[in-house]
Amino acid sequence: MTPISPTLWIRAPRACSDARAAGGVVIRDSRIVEAVPAGGTPMTPVEETFDASAHVLLPGLVNTHHHFYQTLTRAYSPALNKELFPWLTTLYDVWANLSERQLALASELAMVELLMSGCTTVADHHYVFSGALESAIDVQVETARRLGVRAALTRGSMSVGRDDGGLPPQSVVQDEATILDESARLIDAYHQRGDGAMTTIALAPCSPFSVSRELMQESARLAEEQDVRLHTHLAETEDETAYCQRLFGMRPLDYLEATGWLGPRTWLAHGIHFNDQEVSRLGQAGTGIAHCPSSNMVLGSGMCRTLELEAAGCPVGLAVDGSASNDHSNLAEEMRQALLLGRLRYAPSQVTHDDVIRWATQGSAGCLGRTDIGGLVPGQQADLALFRLDEARFSGAENPVAALLLCGAHRADRVMVAGRWRIEDGRPRDVDLDALLARHDQAARELRGSL
Repeated sequence: MTPISPTLWIRAPRACSDARAAGGVVIRDSRIVEAVPAGGTPMTPVEETFDASAHVLLPGLVNTHHHFYQTLTRAYSPALNKELFPWLTTLYDVWANLSERQLALASELAMVELLMSGCTTVADHHYVFSGALESAIDVQVETARRLGVRAALTRGSMSVGRDDGGLPPQSVVQDEATILDESARLIDAYHQRGDGAMTTIALAPCSPFSVSRELMQESARLAEEQDVRLHTHLAETEDETAYCQRLFGMRPLDYLEATGWLGPRTWLAHGIHFNDQEVSRLGQAGTGIAHCPSSNMVLGSGMCRTLELEAAGCPVGLAVDGSASNDHSNLAEEMRQALLLGRLRYAPSQVTHDDVIRWATQGSAGCLGRTDIGGLVPGQQADLALFRLDEARFSGAENPVAALLLCGAHRADRVMVAGRWRIEDGRPRDVDLDALLARHDQAARELRGSL
């Protein structure tokens, strides 16, 4: 088969997170075909080279949890300085008025922001479905395809509203049959399987306090039947633990297991409030944890037990979470937050910059059930992030890889997804960024004005 594009050598980077690729990587079509050792030249014949001598080379970062629509409600005054439950009840009434056009702009802005930070695989947890948002996931699929970004999209849901003791307004609550029928439709329409998949669909009831037990159980059954992944929020706050004990007579993880969710198919957002025995059970089950350091700090939720969870056998990945609790969509900045929070919880020698880069790449890929992304190994997808160190914040840095986290890298200079450049000179290809920002800001103003 004739290659789609010339064989490309990303040549002699200034530094690389994987010592085995210190001389760069060779790309053919959408894959890495060779990792070049330091000072070496490729054994593979190459037709083009990219001089990476000014760049630090990383695998493309992988985000494991987000809420794209929340880019429209950043730093929203009525929700400031609140913990999770009052924060949610304040914002649900705003989000209930989302239109499809607003969601499309929010999703595009979030994906572009992630790409610019070096993220090549984006994940979103969308669970707000009003009458105006029936095609929300379809809109996100189209946007991801247009931008050329790899996307792990989830069909979220809420089935228990305020009338039944839940948090969301009734206008965004759906019945179980509708949710499951739509979930099956989206899997059939968009879920790609195997190496190189650009779009995947997972099932993601929002949380134990916004869906019924029946929906949790039926979602697990459908996921097994269709061989797709499961995702939800769990153990984010002590309030959630008290809620589950009051309503179900058990802790959140026990409820998760009782509904058929505890296993390697599942990855959980936050995963903060687990005891030692629960950490062990999660590890034995191979359940993934999406660590959301900034959001956890903004809402005062607590500190995830990342080291214990990883040691127990859990894939531990990194996530920006929603842009109303972060309030950005920048995975490079999230790496720095994860490093600092990890050192606050543990010690400088126990959480290194290499650990956090692993979480943001290989660990995140594991949460999504993928081995074809998250590394620089021949055979893996050509998803790359290249950072320059020419800003004032990096001047004087001796270790270029560590400098990305310690000095606070926030924008990649070049980003490649599936062998195609999607960010060049720090800006997205085929996107008028200034026009997008103007449209997005207007959509945010309209949403706030809808109350």
